[in-house]
Amino acid sequence: MEMIWVLFLSLVPVYSRGQGVYAPAQAQIIHAGQACVVKEDNISERVYTIREGDTLVLQCLVTGHPRPQVRWTKTAGSASDKFQETSVLNETLRIEKIQRLQGGRYYCKAENGVGVPAIKSIRVDVQYLDEPVLTIHQTISDVRGSFYQEKTVFLRCTVNSNPPARFIWKRGAETLSHSQDNGVDIYEPLYTQGETKVLKLKNLRPQDYASYTCQVSVRNVCSIPDKSITFQLTNTTAPPALKLSVNETLVVNPGDNITMQCSLTGGDPQPEVVWSHSPGPMPPNSLVQGGNLTIWRIRVEDSGYYNCTAINNVGNPAKKMVNLLVRSMKNATFQITPDVIKESETIQLGQDLKLSCHVDAVPQEKVVYSWYKNGKPARFSDRLLITRNDPELPPVTCSLEIIDLRFSDYGTYMCVATFQGAPIPDLSVEVNISSETVPPTISVPKGQSTITVREGSRAELQCEVRGKPKPPIIWSRVDKETSMPSGTMTVETYDGKLRLESVSREMSGTYKCQTARYNGFNIRPREAMVQLNVQFPPVVEPAFQDVRQGMGHSITLRCTMLKGSPMKVATSVWRFNGSLLAQPLAEQQDYSELKVDSVSQETSGSYECSISNDVGVSTCLFQVSAKAYSPEFYYDTPNPTLSQKQSKNYSYVLQWTQKEPDAVDPILKYRLEVRQLAQRNTIQTFIPVQKMEKGLLLEHVLPNLKVPQSYEVRLTPITSFGAGDMATRIIRYMEPDHPIPFPTDNTCRFEDEKICGFMQDKMDNFDWTRQNALTQNPKRTVNTGPPTDISGTPEGYYMFIEASRPRVTGDKARLISPLYNITAKYYCVSFYYHMYGKHIGSLNLLVRVRNKRAIDTQVWSLSGNRGNMWQQAHVPINPPGPFQIIFEGVRGTSYEGDIAIDDVTLKKGDCPRKPIGPNKAVALPGSGVPALHSPCLCGPLTFFLYVLLR
Repeated sequence: MEMIWVLFLSLVPVYSRGQGVYAPAQAQIIHAGQACVVKEDNISERVYTIREGDTLVLQCLVTGHPRPQVRWTKTAGSASDKFQETSVLNETLRIEKIQRLQGGRYYCKAENGVGVPAIKSIRVDVQYLDEPVLTIHQTISDVRGSFYQEKTVFLRCTVNSNPPARFIWKRGAETLSHSQDNGVDIYEPLYTQGETKVLKLKNLRPQDYASYTCQVSVRNVCSIPDKSITFQLTNTTAPPALKLSVNETLVVNPGDNITMQCSLTGGDPQPEVVWSHSPGPMPPNSLVQGGNLTIWRIRVEDSGYYNCTAINNVGNPAKKMVNLLVRSMKNATFQITPDVIKESETIQLGQDLKLSCHVDAVPQEKVVYSWYKNGKPARFSDRLLITRNDPELPPVTCSLEIIDLRFSDYGTYMCVATFQGAPIPDLSVEVNISSETVPPTISVPKGQSTITVREGSRAELQCEVRGKPKPPIIWSRVDKETSMPSGTMTVETYDGKLRLESVSREMSGTYKCQTARYNGFNIRPREAMVQLNVQFPPVVEPAFQDVRQGMGHSITLRCTMLKGSPMKVATSVWRFNGSLLAQPLAEQQDYSELKVDSVSQETSGSYECSISNDVGVSTCLFQVSAKAYSPEFYYDTPNPTLSQKQSKNYSYVLQWTQKEPDAVDPILKYRLEVRQLAQRNTIQTFIPVQKMEKGLLLEHVLPNLKVPQSYEVRLTPITSFGAGDMATRIIRYMEPDHPIPFPTDNTCRFEDEKICGFMQDKMDNFDWTRQNALTQNPKRTVNTGPPTDISGTPEGYYMFIEASRPRVTGDKARLISPLYNITAKYYCVSFYYHMYGKHIGSLNLLVRVRNKRAIDTQVWSLSGNRGNMWQQAHVPINPPGPFQIIFEGVRGTSYEGDIAIDDVTLKKGDCPRKPIGPNKAVALPGSGVPALHSPCLCGPLTFFLYVLLR
């Protein structure tokens, strides 16, 4: 295997002030994948137009140090393709087979703990075109006789699309237009879902019986093809008609086999017949064949509404509905109601008494109730009455009223519910009326008012009921908004016990037990309360903490109990590297502490604190050491790749800062390991450190790397304690930006699409636009922007910024020149600018010098309305190294703020000196010439600090 021999150069610190190279996150969204851009959206790069089903790829380009973390989110939804996660943590967001509901505004949030997070957004517009739907209608007043003889007919074509679709109507091969003859009208109706166009055929004529086609188009946006649907209109065209073989309400017995036939009695073209069931889907024991629906061995749960629908897109669908009822009876209950008039709650001789009986049945009104006393049919008289549908009781309840109760009325009463003539078993319920029939009382057994159990165990809450008869007990939470553990709001028990399995801490609270008003006395419920306390192990913090400190310093470790039941530390145990620490520790109410007197090799390691509250144990883990934190690689190095002449090698400028250098002992050196990917051999060297500060940018050049190979770099800080945390990154070969020598006459007139090598800045808010008078948007804002370029010809191109929506105040567009090699001491930048409009912002010229770091310096600035004319500026610069020039347009307060530039020239030497006329020049302070409040020169790169305008 080939060995890699690398000679590592010495460490070069790059000094900065304040926080050094630490910089807040900046972000910019770019898109890739299968994007298609609608022409009218070209003004804004923040709109991503994509066809439904294609792959969405958005990338968030970030700068800042330390390297920002990126999170994608979406308005009112998720940013993942399955819409199940709340966010996506990745610089690249990828959604396969995007759907229309996944359109919307996506946000990229980049943060690195320095300053405020950077948030950028882009609107994703999903384009689609569904299959059109064509329906035929006739005016209602004309429905008589044959459907389409001498009638007015409407062909309604509806489609869902984005962008809005264009409709084309055809009769045969002939394209129809609005009002092309007296019999045709095309219009767009109001209040319709989706996009709709109607073709109206007035007073149908023989030539109107033909084949009609509705063609819809989104004008090939995103290469979406047109779609169409055709209908043959004849003199037999008719809407569907149906009839049912059964009644609209059908009552059957469980276990029966039934067939419901839905027959077509009309319709051309042949309608499609569909059966459906509500609520829920069709039962599994059913079969649909044509218009026939068969259900075998029908069950109670098969009850519901069965709908038969016939559709042929002519007129309205024909619908028939069957309410299928399966006979059933369940839940027989009784109620004893003492004399209501006398507000009595007990049974007393001489007072009225009412016994009520109810069953849940289908159909409810077909239930027949019979009353028996002591096993014999009850004899009704003026003192013994039968009533139904008492408004104070559930519907279809049968009551036996005893007027002026006597001793002879005591006995056992039985209510029997029957479905006459149906094979449904009877249901009955008995109630004994005697002097021993008394209303209930309820209480909590002694010592059971508070139940304390451990989480995960079983709990039993009990209420005792006395009385005859004993009614069921209804349990609920005292907090009405909180459901029972079963998920329901109440739980019924017959023995008064509420049994809870595997209780959790959320089940703690007060529970109420109360008597039911059925199967007993129909009186005010009796109630009692039971408190449930669920004990659970402590919840502690920190679960894990990385503790760094210099050698010889002391530290105090604290494990705090946040929650628990009981909320008190019973015992705490400290271990070091798994071994029990012997020293006694004084526990506090809610925390435990351990002091390490001196951090050293011997005291560094894992400290574990186990806190118990006599229910369970939770643990805090501390990792104590004097290890240095990891280095922070600097990813914003300009042109890190340096090609080496006469060889196929390259060098790479590796830069980094040290995370929290003052947290531990001073860093003495770094261990650097470099390995070519796909190979095992590693070259190791050590880099000494002379000075270390927070934010100090360190630099090391890796020479003799093989083009175009990539390498893994591992960097480890070394202190007197030993090796610290390692940082790893992959460096990849990229073709470097070579400075180009500047031609003798380099005037850029932006006449070709390459725009002289200028590039749009990916980190700004929007882009400069290249156009001429022929390519201008006819809907562009008036009273701003140039009519032509500086030459005055309609074919001449220029660059401009569009201030209309979605731009906002302060948005910036930056145009960056190629990298120029320095061949002279002084240069002059000349260009024409056009700044016309009442909302003009600013035009700035910056120079970016490429050295250890890219430094941007503003050397010229102009703001406000300068009239509807092209004017020229000359700006002197003296860059100390390879440089680029940057035109920065800043959007003003509103849309009348377009700024343009043209004919940019860079020449060696001084700028021309010409007589300064009124409003033509600006003199700088100290020049002896009165200053005009116009362009501003600033920055250390200016030579003679003046600007001449001509």
